[in-house]
Amino acid sequence: MTGLIVPPGQGRKLTTKAQEVTFKATQAHGSSLSVFEVVVPPGFDVGAHVHQDSQEFFYVLEGRLQLLAFEPTRRTEEYWHDWESPDGDTAVEADEGAFMFVPPGTPHAFRNATDKPARMLFQCYPSPYHEFYFEEIAEIWAAGGPVDHDAVERMRRRYDVSQITPLRYDPPALVPSHPATGGGA
Repeated sequence: MTGLIVPPGQGRKLTTKAQEVTFKATQAHGSSLSVFEVVVPPGFDVGAHVHQDSQEFFYVLEGRLQLLAFEPTRRTEEYWHDWESPDGDTAVEADEGAFMFVPPGTPHAFRNATDKPARMLFQCYPSPYHEFYFEEIAEIWAAGGPVDHDAVERMRRRYDVSQITPLRYDPPALVPSHPATGGGA
């Protein structure tokens, strides 16, 4: 295959404990934008961040994500979940078919606050910023042990990512099965 037609489930895949990213169109294919299919597990929060040069497009394929794309009246450093715009906008609970466009300079975030994985189509212009970003963050997570937060911050700066609130991955705890009551996860 030439890479111009990518069958379902195909493409170069990067899998970490916090995300699964499948590359669909990249600079190597001659594309000026990068296209990825991303599985967002329960408990994943990318954290609010901003790009000065990049623009992004998010399309929810399956599941539900909380989405945010605006400059809040007041930025907080810990969480973005209760941010509000000057017009009264707040984060949106986005179901299948929802779309978010993020122009350069716009704070934005997404998280999966449900107990089921979500899947989205994610595009970034220009390529290859996010291609390299996903490759490096996967290497950092795969290394095991404590994450070198200074190294992550240097990497983000290289790829036009200014983090405002922390990236988090807090998967929901599984409910153990209780044979006597028949309960379970």
